[in-house]
Amino acid sequence: MSETAGLYIHIPFCRRKCVYCDFYSLSAVNLTDEYVKAVIRNIKAKEKRYDTVYFGGGTPTLLSAQQIYDILSAADIEKNAEITAEANPDSAVLSKLMGMRSAGVNRLSLGVQSFCGRELSALGRLHSCEQALSAFGNARRAGFENISLDLMLGIPYQTKKSLEKTLSQAAELYPDHISAYMLKIEEGTPLWEDRELQSNCADSDTLADMYLQTADTLEKYGYHQYEISNFCRSGYECRHNLKYWRCEDYIGIGAAAHSFADRKRFAVPADINRFINSGLQPEEITDDSPCSPAEKMMLRLRLTEGYPLSEAGEASGKLIRLCAPLEKAGFLSVEKGNIRLTPNGFLVSNEIICRLTCCFD
Repeated sequence: MSETAGLYIHIPFCRRKCVYCDFYSLSAVNLTDEYVKAVIRNIKAKEKRYDTVYFGGGTPTLLSAQQIYDILSAADIEKNAEITAEANPDSAVLSKLMGMRSAGVNRLSLGVQSFCGRELSALGRLHSCEQALSAFGNARRAGFENISLDLMLGIPYQTKKSLEKTLSQAAELYPDHISAYMLKIEEGTPLWEDRELQSNCADSDTLADMYLQTADTLEKYGYHQYEISNFCRSGYECRHNLKYWRCEDYIGIGAAAHSFADRKRFAVPADINRFINSGLQPEEITDDSPCSPAEKMMLRLRLTEGYPLSEAGEASGKLIRLCAPLEKAGFLSVEKGNIRLTPNGFLVSNEIICRLTCCFD
């Protein structure tokens, strides 16, 4: 058996889809039993050993604790594995969270997004600020010692002042991890079609200011930034997500799930009925030669630990020369053999990466 991998399980069920979401999900909760059976069948077929597990969605908390237990029982999971489940505050009641914790989940990611009611309503979220606070307290009472809060930047009606309120409220709860994602308006979503809501989103300059405000505020509260959108207390980096940026193996199970294993990237079609009714999930190769030197650098530059020049080989000299003006401008630093983007560099990371990856042409 090969070395350990990460396991991602996509749970494509939602009570209601948020206006900004372009992930594959649907409201057919009557299919959860058949879906879970298919997930278990596919996990058993993979014959892999896992040191991280991540239930994403959709809304994993729409599954029962027994269903989560059955899924985890089907996998060969290391004793000290990180097992994460995403949760929406409106469904994170104490009994549900206690059941999830007993089933084996040891890390919870709460989709709070904002602590301002008007902003939550604009996003189509089903929870209130009070429910978010209650959900966090329930998670601690249920025994979760590793809790992450998801926040969003640049959402409709958000201002720098309201963002400060959200950041302060989040940090004062003292979660172990905070993710802060800049809103991206995706084609085909309700937000894409709603011009009024779009007009009340932050423009690019304001969004950049909000991002820097977030990094600065969370640092003052003791959260160190380890990835473009992720901050944590020492030792609480998300081990599963780090696999994505370090080109480590992960297996995706479920409709619309993606995998990277055996030096290939592959995906399951976004079709729940096809997933349920197939003996084994159909998988389509999306990249048969991933993690090229250029891609490795792109992924590692998302992390504050940076990209080690030692991996650039013969391209290292050219790479250092290209970095010099960017370092002078404050977008990155080159020290101790690593290239690291600064917060200002993260804001224009796509442009920087395009300039640097030409070293490998």
